[in-house]
Amino acid sequence: MEIFDNKVIVITGGTGSLGKVLTRRLLKKKFGSPKKIIIFSRDEAKQHSMRIEYQNKQNVTDEVIYDNFNRLIEFRIGDIRDYHSVGSVLREADIVINAAALKQVPSCEYFPFEAVLTNIVGAENIIRAIRENNLHVETVVGVSTDKACKPVNAMGISKALQERIFIAANVTLPKTRFICVRYGNVLASRGSVIPLFHEQIKHGGPVTITTKEMTRFLLPLESAVDTILAVLKDAKPGEIFIPKIPAALIEDVAKALMGERKIAVKYTGIRPGEKVHEIMISEEEAWRTYDRGDYYAIKPMLPELVKADQDLKVLSKEYSSGDFLMTYEETVALLQKHHLMIGQENREAEEFLR
Repeated sequence: MEIFDNKVIVITGGTGSLGKVLTRRLLKKKFGSPKKIIIFSRDEAKQHSMRIEYQNKQNVTDEVIYDNFNRLIEFRIGDIRDYHSVGSVLREADIVINAAALKQVPSCEYFPFEAVLTNIVGAENIIRAIRENNLHVETVVGVSTDKACKPVNAMGISKALQERIFIAANVTLPKTRFICVRYGNVLASRGSVIPLFHEQIKHGGPVTITTKEMTRFLLPLESAVDTILAVLKDAKPGEIFIPKIPAALIEDVAKALMGERKIAVKYTGIRPGEKVHEIMISEEEAWRTYDRGDYYAIKPMLPELVKADQDLKVLSKEYSSGDFLMTYEETVALLQKHHLMIGQENREAEEFLR
């Protein structure tokens, strides 16, 4: 039996870049046949745009996806910050994937309590709804970020607390499995650096880079979805899954996208709350981290949740974007592979660059 067979799946923040790719993957039914897929978000314009895209049969080249969308998708307007709307949308849920987030670092620095409301209170609303209404939710996946590791900004701090809130919920709600994924910059997602570079290059520059030394993990959207599928399939309660992914100098990303174009580069300095290097696993977490093939798994600190794992290798050091950088040539190859170079034709990539 596949993990999504006959399941009601709720995707909070489901109209975002990750939610849209996850929805498309679910509609292909490669990991089972869901009973229903509920897209939960507060942005009616994005819901309408997503609905129109699928309803226009000419935009959907896969007949199976088109048919499954009409049968399986339900759109729900609501806010993760509002307990009553969260409780309502979770009534039928078997699996909840919490992709709703405030994730722009500078925005969260200027409005930190807004990050608290979405990233922390939103997570607590999911737990509270399950507890107070005795809901039979099997699994909740918290979508986190590398900025939650050794956080130095409001966005990362709020996401670090979200991880702890979900992990601790395994103790008080043992019938529901709470697990997390943590990863870096998702290539071409809204608000990421690649759409910004595309726009700057198309308008003749300058291309803005914070510092020459800045590095970031780079994760394709499909790999982000793969991580969610992996944690659903293999994670034990309280575990955080981290994909093994490449990192690059942001300057190399910009130069790769510019190619032979003569465009000025402007160094702007680090923005409020930014790090030069992103860390996915800290030194302290490394002693609780085990190798799971294409992923690392961080064990929870709470002793009630820890079970001995045999034949698993502990990570010996932190996992940082500054440690194993791709060369410039490898960075170009990665961007070409995922159709992110300017002029490459890729419908899904173009959608996320809009």
